[in-house]
Amino acid sequence: MDRLGAFYDRVILAHPWLVLILLGLLLAGTALGFGQFRLDASAESLVLENDRSLEQYRRVNRIFTSSDDFLVVTYTPDQELFTRSGLERLAALRDELAALDAVSSTNSILNVPLLHSPDLNLDSVDSEIKTIDTDDVPPETARQALLNNPLYPNLLIGENAETTAIQVNLPTPKQYFELLNQRNDLRDKVQAGSASAAEQAELKRISSEFIQFTEQMGNERDQTIGQVRDILDRYRDQATIHLGGVPMIVADMIRFIKNDLSTFGVGVLAFLLLTLAIIFRQWRWVLVPLLCCGFTVWLMVGFLGWAQWPVTVISSNFISLLLIMTLSLTIHLIVRYREFQHDEPEAAPRDILHRTLMAMIKPCFYMAITTIVAFGSLTFSGIRPVIDFGWMMTLGLTVAFLITFLVFPALLRLMPPPVDERVASNRIPFTDAFARFTERFGGTVLVGSGILAVLCVIGLSRLTVENSFIDYFKPSTEIHQGMITIDNHLGGTTPLDVVITDKPAPENGGGDPFASDCDPFVQDCGSGEEYRDTWYTYQKMQQLEEVHEYLDSLPETGKVLSIDTTLALLAQVNQGEPLDALELAFVPAAVPEDLKDILLTPYISEEHDKARFSIRILETNPDLKRQELLDKIRHHLTQKLGYDEDRVLLSGMTVMYNNMLQSLFDSQIKTIGVVFGAILVMFLILFRSLTLALIGLAPNLIAAGSVLGLMGWLGIPLDMMTITVAAITVGIAVDDTIHYIHRFKTEFAKDRDYLATMHRCHRSIGQAMFFTSLTIITGFSILVLSNFIPTIYFGLFTSFAMFMALVGALTLLPRLIVLIKPFGRS
Repeated sequence: MDRLGAFYDRVILAHPWLVLILLGLLLAGTALGFGQFRLDASAESLVLENDRSLEQYRRVNRIFTSSDDFLVVTYTPDQELFTRSGLERLAALRDELAALDAVSSTNSILNVPLLHSPDLNLDSVDSEIKTIDTDDVPPETARQALLNNPLYPNLLIGENAETTAIQVNLPTPKQYFELLNQRNDLRDKVQAGSASAAEQAELKRISSEFIQFTEQMGNERDQTIGQVRDILDRYRDQATIHLGGVPMIVADMIRFIKNDLSTFGVGVLAFLLLTLAIIFRQWRWVLVPLLCCGFTVWLMVGFLGWAQWPVTVISSNFISLLLIMTLSLTIHLIVRYREFQHDEPEAAPRDILHRTLMAMIKPCFYMAITTIVAFGSLTFSGIRPVIDFGWMMTLGLTVAFLITFLVFPALLRLMPPPVDERVASNRIPFTDAFARFTERFGGTVLVGSGILAVLCVIGLSRLTVENSFIDYFKPSTEIHQGMITIDNHLGGTTPLDVVITDKPAPENGGGDPFASDCDPFVQDCGSGEEYRDTWYTYQKMQQLEEVHEYLDSLPETGKVLSIDTTLALLAQVNQGEPLDALELAFVPAAVPEDLKDILLTPYISEEHDKARFSIRILETNPDLKRQELLDKIRHHLTQKLGYDEDRVLLSGMTVMYNNMLQSLFDSQIKTIGVVFGAILVMFLILFRSLTLALIGLAPNLIAAGSVLGLMGWLGIPLDMMTITVAAITVGIAVDDTIHYIHRFKTEFAKDRDYLATMHRCHRSIGQAMFFTSLTIITGFSILVLSNFIPTIYFGLFTSFAMFMALVGALTLLPRLIVLIKPFGRS
């Protein structure tokens, strides 16, 4: 400490301008990274580390030429849809959307084949196809043709024929996948340790190019979505219109996050500064925390941009958290400075500043270290964005500590504050009421803490991870309203693919489908072998029909599409008669070329020997439990229908999102266990007493358990943001614990009176703890105005965490100290 004090005297306090000038140069350098600071809400930002589901999802899309890169426009006209004028207005809207540069094509009831002609059969299907666009089809005839077609209801048109949809296709450029594959291949080599120096350099170049391209693609897509919304606004006077689709959800999530980062970041800071002005009533005590917080955030944003380290949905609140931590450090310094100032009003400002720094640097250092440990525990999660969030906060807290203990003394050295006559050192603050309560009702504090602990355990047992994506957004948002419309009228929102691989041909069969006495084209071969030469056999189609009927029967599923849908349609074309085995064999040849991309290739890949079932999950179903649904599907296909495990693949956004959710419990257990173990070790190093370390751990356990328990009691599930609340709670609660115990140890040495020491601590460090909690609770209350529900939960639970940490540190902690007497006898 002597060397540190000498460093401050000779460098920081002696040359404050030099410190600020060097900091200014550093700020100017990091500002160069502002232009590269970016947000990421892609699929990669919401999957587990090394999760194969994303690659499987992309591979399935490539095999079956399918994609989720489209917008869905739901259209419910005020008047009848199926009239000449109603269809003309729909066509006008469709044409305007199709004219946009980024739109490759559109699908709607206007251009799909109606297949309604009485002369239609398998032989004439190519010549008799009609559409609303190209043929003079009476509106009522078109309506019946669409509703009677097994493909379109609950997909392009609601069952009541009042709501329809326009699918606006926004294809992802081939360059994106080329860069993605190059980056992934090189990354695999680097991780395996087999990459040469040239390949490592190439990885850096490709990664940078990929980031730039995705940034450009995102900006162009945002512009396109804005143009789509402008077009839709011109048609809202005569229809109820909603916009949906994965690209729109991603764009709006990024917009919400940007809004939270800017508007709410500034709003939180404004609330914090207003509270500081009310508490301390001196402009210096507003300016100094403002500059410390601003410099910390500035450096971190610049560094993240320079390092091309994107902020995701999960880490989007790192700015708010940095404000909390930096502000906490500065408030503790301010309160201690004012104590010294009023104890010795005649002392030189430089001496007071030096004493403040020497008194606070040790507890603040341990506070920063233990908080870093709390956030560092997130790196044990299996979720990439959570891991990144942990590293971001670890680095950010390091920066916050350094900035606070460099900028605070430099600024106060240049503009020392006068003594505030409104504050007296012997004034009994509000926090002393906690001391009196703890002294008088010590048993009540212990019993109440025990009851609270039991309630926490019960609440934890009720905690779940099953949540609906639709619940992330307020009912007033277009995402929420669009999802409800799509779920209720257009077959569901979240995609799920079930892919079945054909059995390999027997070795002695030679790949000849006629190697046995049974002809699979004209007979039902019963339990005979299935051959990979073709899917279009009677037996295989019967099996796929069983799968389709099962998937369609589930209450959680909406629209189910497969080759069975196509066969049902062809049966209608075949005068209502199901296709026999011979007709099945010639289905690929019978379907016109321009219809194969609609009726065949999305569901059957002969080249890859796979059949696909495209399912839409009903996000609005209150009983939706994704893991249970996926397990139920897999069990039925393997145990009831006899498919081998390796022949069944579940893929899609539903699987990736579920994988992330199911890892939350495991991640939460890991992070909480690691953080408390690490904090216990830190307490042992700091306090050099196992008894004192366990005492200090108690309020932290109560604070973290209270937040998670409250979530369980309220039925609020863990999600991609609330998983971080427990670690944040511990980090916040640890700050108060360290400061209080450190001050208690210092004060106790004066008279070795536990009760008197408790009252002095509540009047001194208790004030700093109270001011910090009050400031943060007030500031974070503004987050309830966000449109992103996880951000609202983050603000509310952070505020609740601060409250519980404060109450625990001012009641349970001193009561345990007075009861156990870890510093020796009075």
